Amino acid sequence: MWAWLSSRILRNRNGILIVLGLITLFLGYEAKNVKVSYKFGGLLPKNDSAYVQYEELLAKFSEDGNIIVLGVEDKALYELENFRAWWQLGHDLKAQPGVDSVFSEANIYTLARNDSLKRFQLSAVVRRQPQSQAEVDSIVRVVRSLPFYSGLLYNDTASTSLMMVFVNADRFNSEQRGDMVDLINARVEQFEAGGMKVYRSGLPFIRTVVTERTKSELGMFVGLMVLVVALLLLLFFRSWRVMLVCLTVVAVGVVWALGSIGLLGYKLTVVMSVIPPLIIVIGIPNCIFLINKYHHEFAAHRNQVKALSRVIYRVGRASFMTNATTAVGFATFIPTYSDVLKQFGVIASVNILAMFVLSLLLVPILFSFQGDPKDRHLAHLDRNWVDRATNWFIHMVQYRRPLVYAFTGLLIVMGLLGASRLKNETHVVDDLPMDDPVMQDLRFFESRFNGVMPLEVLVDTRKKGHALKDSNLKRIARLQDSLATFPELSRSLSIADAVKFTKQAFYDGDPARYTLINNTEKSFILPYLEAAQDEGGMARAFLDADKRSTRLTMQVADIGTARMDVLMEQLRAEVDSIFAPEDFRVTLTGTSVVFLEGSKYMVGNLVISLFMAVVIISALMALLFSSARMVIISLVPNLIPLITTAGLMGYLGIPIKPSTILVFSIALGIAVDDAIHYLSKYRQELKSTRHNVRNSVLLALREAGVSMMYTSIVLFCGFSLFVFSDFGGTQALGLLVSFTLLVAMFTNLLILPSLLLSFEKVATTKSFEEPLLDILDEEEDIDLEGLRVEAQTNGGAKRAVDESVEETD
Repeated sequence: MWAWLSSRILRNRNGILIVLGLITLFLGYEAKNVKVSYKFGGLLPKNDSAYVQYEELLAKFSEDGNIIVLGVEDKALYELENFRAWWQLGHDLKAQPGVDSVFSEANIYTLARNDSLKRFQLSAVVRRQPQSQAEVDSIVRVVRSLPFYSGLLYNDTASTSLMMVFVNADRFNSEQRGDMVDLINARVEQFEAGGMKVYRSGLPFIRTVVTERTKSELGMFVGLMVLVVALLLLLFFRSWRVMLVCLTVVAVGVVWALGSIGLLGYKLTVVMSVIPPLIIVIGIPNCIFLINKYHHEFAAHRNQVKALSRVIYRVGRASFMTNATTAVGFATFIPTYSDVLKQFGVIASVNILAMFVLSLLLVPILFSFQGDPKDRHLAHLDRNWVDRATNWFIHMVQYRRPLVYAFTGLLIVMGLLGASRLKNETHVVDDLPMDDPVMQDLRFFESRFNGVMPLEVLVDTRKKGHALKDSNLKRIARLQDSLATFPELSRSLSIADAVKFTKQAFYDGDPARYTLINNTEKSFILPYLEAAQDEGGMARAFLDADKRSTRLTMQVADIGTARMDVLMEQLRAEVDSIFAPEDFRVTLTGTSVVFLEGSKYMVGNLVISLFMAVVIISALMALLFSSARMVIISLVPNLIPLITTAGLMGYLGIPIKPSTILVFSIALGIAVDDAIHYLSKYRQELKSTRHNVRNSVLLALREAGVSMMYTSIVLFCGFSLFVFSDFGGTQALGLLVSFTLLVAMFTNLLILPSLLLSFEKVATTKSFEEPLLDILDEEEDIDLEGLRVEAQTNGGAKRAVDESVEETD
């Protein structure tokens, strides 16, 4: 099959280039349809209880997490000019498209009693810009007399004042959001020009920062990858021709990757943005193995056509298996219920296989249009540093195997000790460094108001109209008093607060009347309260249509999954002590709960995915080598790097979370490629040396080792670039994958050959020498008779070359 394919590729190279060009143009057009995701989420399956409970909240009330919070900590805010500027800021922001409302001490409402209509009407405390300092002082006194806003819009202790900008959730989460946050930021910066710092936070703001950096980093990393890869290729091959061919191949691969994202209607997320640079760093090793083999073959017999043909059917079949195992590492994310990971797995696995096809087609075809390689193009085969490195590996494998095994044992022990210190910890805002302005502003709000991450308590009384019963209102008030004792929680708001506010308004704003209604007050206050439940009334924010369910809304600090689990258990105990589970159904939900539960769910599923990756990769290698013993021997040097990486995470305090657990499946799929290339060459040498295991091990190490070192260096440098990301998860991915692959290079070049020599009597079985699938036989040669390949001469004319069959090896 591979021999037939080899001849067809070279014979039909013009037609293949036309087809590939048309596909690239089509996918390049589809790449324009790639949209950016502006929402957190997609981590939980639709039938998960946390997801179902959150959907119930959205069905009965509005979406949470749609507030941009602006904060000022300066007593000078209450000076006339500054307060006027604060009022104007709120007025201008409210006029921005996509902003529903704005609340601050300068843009605040109270309830005005209308006895003729038996209802309350919202009335602005500040109707216009204040004209004097006395007017500002009067406004502040009114605001401080409204306990409803205490701890919500201001913190007297810290002299902090907030402005809450409510954005339209549907618009903000879509492409129609435009540059809302940029416009808000620009207007806030105008206010800051007056000398007051404004702190910014809230999920919409944080999501926007993450999204914009994701888009900017995509271009940055693609550019960096191309630059680094180009320099490495020039360093290895000293050939502009080789560099341009490789860059052409991966450039087409990147276009295909982006086009497939647009074609399938997926959106660009932090995880998905890694794919284009990933395609580059994974595609280059394919090119390196093909080009190295091409140069080796040409150096042996100086026949370009034969060399290109052998590249296709000898390296091509091994490359297919290496790309298949790499794709498996990513494809194991597909069975998860997380939309984010499922889409990532589909795009990555499909495009890795597409990258194999592109490299197998384009590298031989593009070189076939060029002249024969010159001696300077082959000089890298005899490079001194490569020879010295290869000789060192051969010396260690031949004479120092006990030292290799001792060091391996030490590495495993150290890795296991470090892995025992691993912690499972995820934060909502987990990818930004602690010194980032966004994180510093978030910590500011957490220290003054205990957090900005939405947390909701949904109380279902199980009976229509019972949410407003006196006994239930008292239970809600008791629960709020209990919640106030938790330092991780901000002040909560509920229907009980709305009732208290209504009562205070009935008594002309007397702060002493900010209490629940007693039985004697019901007869004359109840009509006003019922009017507040109408559409647009204050109570509607806390009651469903049947007045059966009500919500308590608050914010929680971004404390991470470990502390959040403890907090949720404590909150559940408090809730159950007040609301008997047999009479009420109370759920703890909100964006923060859904995100953190989703993160824990992902970690659990990714552990399963890693196990699946090991099983499937083992099955593929068994298919390739037809020997269970050889599969075990080949997996050992590729599992050791995973153990050492887990140990490194433990020692460095890098927790297990979705972004770091990805490392293991990805690294295993890539690292095992070296083992496949080495063992394929080893099996080929066994036949040529008439089953001399020692000579075969060393010969395979000498030839395959060069490509293994080249590709490992490229992969290490490529993944290392991710440490320049603004996102902690991407940084960890780059650091850990590059470290894993570096260790894997040494284990595959030292431990794998050592094991083959130490267990040569039991490892190299007859079934290993005779593969299960004949299409993977490395020794089958190709009949080149009649094959005509056109190549351009230096003068631009074409010539046809007829090749005759030659005996090989």
